[in-house]
Amino acid sequence: MNNHKRSTWYQKRRGRTRIIQCVYVVGFMDLFGVSMIIPLLSHHVKALGASPTVAGIVGSTYGVLQLFSSTIVGSWSDVVGRRKSLLTCLLLSALGYAILGTSTSMALFVLSRIPVGLFKHSLSICRALLSDLVSETERPLVMGHFNAASSVGFILGPVLGGYLTEREGGFYTCAFACAAIFLLNAGLVRMLPWGDILHHCDGTARSSNGSSSGENHAAARGDSETAVPMKRRPLWGQLSSVGSRIRMVASSDAWDLFLVRLLMAVAIMLYYSNFSLAMEERFSLKPKTTGYLISYSSTLGALGGFLVGPVTRLYADDTAALLLHSTLLTFLLLSLYTAAHSVWQVLLSSTFFAISTAVGRTCVTDLELRRGGARASGTLIGAGQSVTAVGRVLAPLISGVAQEFSPRGPPALGILLALAAVAVLLVRIPHWNRNRKGRAKMD
Repeated sequence: MNNHKRSTWYQKRRGRTRIIQCVYVVGFMDLFGVSMIIPLLSHHVKALGASPTVAGIVGSTYGVLQLFSSTIVGSWSDVVGRRKSLLTCLLLSALGYAILGTSTSMALFVLSRIPVGLFKHSLSICRALLSDLVSETERPLVMGHFNAASSVGFILGPVLGGYLTEREGGFYTCAFACAAIFLLNAGLVRMLPWGDILHHCDGTARSSNGSSSGENHAAARGDSETAVPMKRRPLWGQLSSVGSRIRMVASSDAWDLFLVRLLMAVAIMLYYSNFSLAMEERFSLKPKTTGYLISYSSTLGALGGFLVGPVTRLYADDTAALLLHSTLLTFLLLSLYTAAHSVWQVLLSSTFFAISTAVGRTCVTDLELRRGGARASGTLIGAGQSVTAVGRVLAPLISGVAQEFSPRGPPALGILLALAAVAVLLVRIPHWNRNRKGRAKMD
């Protein structure tokens, strides 16, 4: 009997591992397809005859749509379930990229960006699904591996995109290839053993602190707080539940984490915003050499995802302390980069900058999920993406103004923002620790 129980446990464990690995593949293919097309968008808009001003306005459409849709779609995945929401996002994103593949006019180009801007939230839903599948102690490791797999896709995609672009009609080929990748992802998601996922979510929730088994089970299946399946309820019922979850997050005390996320998102974007131009003006580097440096940094960022789990264990699962130290390290590396007098100093700062930001990004997501619990994991991750979208809107504006004064201006402002994030963490972490000890005594 004992051997039978051990065999059953091993099979369940192996089944959950296969499910998680399939989600990693979805994340890899997602960013692989997207990164094929992103570097080509500005050239395509120019080829369609758009002026720089029109190109800028059209380019901002995606960010604005993401800003408003991230939280709503994330909350919707809590209501109707990960399976339905993930399939919907993948299929509508595929539609958007397919329209992009036929965009011989600006009208079609703008039309193609609408479904992508509204529903390109597959990565956020994948993170919510992984959160459903694993315990709190496993989450940083699994999230780190997912971010690493996605980053590898983002590194390899431009290589294939650049190769296809050299052929006649290369942009349209890339767009259709991206649409095909999203369709393949939808097929993979459709074939996932969702019955096993529900079982694992149910078992994980029983062992998680502060969560009942029904919360994770409902998040994956799409049941409401009652026993009535949400997918059978009218649309107004789904919208009501989405609104209540968004209000719950908006009225929570997670403002400090979202503030840290915003400050660090803008600081990191300021670092990358004028990197190529700054390397040329400060060190006379050719674009080809700068490209190698960016690829090197991106590769290290992907590898940094694999370090999150071991480092978290080293910190005894004290994610708040790890976030503070990674943010402080990012602040120091921004300072080194801004004051650098040689390419070797830039290389040194880039090496550890990619790793510190990868660790910090995972820590913020993990703390947001710990704060909100399993029931609102999709809403919380979506809200975090909305905050990051605000950073994407602000960073180019701030960088442009700072660039007028000095090529060191954008990263110098990034230093101030990172320092502000460190200050917020120093003030708020003792408050988090007191709350955690209070909950532990109540339990």
